[in-house]
Amino acid sequence: MNVSMNDHSRKDDVGQCFQPVSHFSPQQSVELCPTRGSIVVALLSACVLFLGLPSASAAGDESGFNKIFNGSDLSGWDGNPKLWSVRDGAIVGQTTAENPIKMNTFLIWTNGLVADFELRCSFKIVPNNDKGFANSGIQYRSQIMDSNNWVVGGYQADMEAGKTYTGILYEEKMRGILAARGEKVLLDKDCQKQVTGSLGKSEDLQAAIKQGDWNDYVIIAKGNHLQHFINGKQTIDVTDECEAKRAMKGVLALQLHAGQPMTVEFRDLRMKTLGGSEGASSGATKAFEGNWIVTAVEVGGRVLSADDMPHLEIRITDGAYKLLNLDEDNKETGGTFSLNSGTEPKQIDIKPKGGPDDGRTLPGIYEANGDTMKVCYNRAGTKRPSEFSTTNDASAILITYKRKQP
Repeated sequence: MNVSMNDHSRKDDVGQCFQPVSHFSPQQSVELCPTRGSIVVALLSACVLFLGLPSASAAGDESGFNKIFNGSDLSGWDGNPKLWSVRDGAIVGQTTAENPIKMNTFLIWTNGLVADFELRCSFKIVPNNDKGFANSGIQYRSQIMDSNNWVVGGYQADMEAGKTYTGILYEEKMRGILAARGEKVLLDKDCQKQVTGSLGKSEDLQAAIKQGDWNDYVIIAKGNHLQHFINGKQTIDVTDECEAKRAMKGVLALQLHAGQPMTVEFRDLRMKTLGGSEGASSGATKAFEGNWIVTAVEVGGRVLSADDMPHLEIRITDGAYKLLNLDEDNKETGGTFSLNSGTEPKQIDIKPKGGPDDGRTLPGIYEANGDTMKVCYNRAGTKRPSEFSTTNDASAILITYKRKQP
């Protein structure tokens, strides 16, 4: 890929450079320029994450939540295409008498690992058999046991068509049932289970679950504290102090259980990162406000020379950003961003406002160390990068930023 920049692609022709990257062929020397707006957004997003802006946690408040399913296809998910599909805005897992499965299989979220987070979604599970059997679950902080067959093991927020297991904490392929519905549990340092309290009778919690219809599921994992909620009612509360067996991060996945024909559906999946940064003061945030500049750019595995570097400067104020050194036509260019620090690598979704990329979402990853930020994102707005490199991804761009000293 030719990533050199001629004189027409520099600051004196910013308007041309702000065309979407997809409008240029790989041979055009101005290819890097269209990323200026999104580069700035990425920097600002990384800065805000590093600052630790406050996040709301009140029930029903959607602040800080990011969609992890686009409602139209399985982009960002990996599973057996014979079993998983999208229908009417929902992820559908289905087995039939003609297409059964002999082992539990999973649809795995591919955009990173989860650590401390809150996940919200709706589910519906229906038995397509005369036994009344259907079982599924949401895996989190889990491990891929067999990638060829999409087999996952670890913490599971359980669900079924029956009246016993929905809402429990099960550990697939590991310790089994860690908390029955209604239990408050301590898994102590010796890995022994202690029931320390009650959240209510299992049958009373079951009464709030709508059989064969849509129900809301919430999973909160923070440190070694795990909680499940269904339709607003807490079903389990677990503190896992068993360091030898507990998981602090891992994959997210949806289960399709072996056995009788069944259908499970998931919709409105969204997730928010939780962490020690919650409640950070505005004073701490202001300590990171100021101007930032691009110091390095890599495209197609090649680091641009100093002569080819675009001179970009942005200003962060009150969690917002704005490009400073643009011409009159582009002076209002900026954007918004959403962050997920509970994955590895940490994730950023860049949403430019104004210009040809207005309304698009550019998925990326980032890391921040003091006055330096590094962001790698997909210029085409498709697959999120998995590493801080552009060698194996022609659509990726890697940018390093440094705070501008007064």
